[in-house]
Amino acid sequence: MGIILWLIVGGVIGWLASIIMRTDAQQGIFLNIVVGIVGAFIGGLVVSGGSINSAPLTLTSFLVSLLGAVILLAIVNLVRRGSVR
Repeated sequence: MGIILWLIVGGVIGWLASIIMRTDAQQGIFLNIVVGIVGAFIGGLVVSGGSINSAPLTLTSFLVSLLGAVILLAIVNLVRRGSVR
């Protein structure tokens, strides 16, 4: 059940991050899931100072994951276009 929850929450987080960064038209559901999961990993590293723990799904962890996904999309935009947007 855990992997299904990761995919659903990752998809929602990636979708919200792509709306914030205005890249929603360029991404499909698969890329939204990848951005959400990798963004959660990046957000966890940034906020927790490098330690990764398996916290339950809370509003704080959701917001940290969203922050990480936005950071990831900003880095991708910077590399591809030369600007964050």
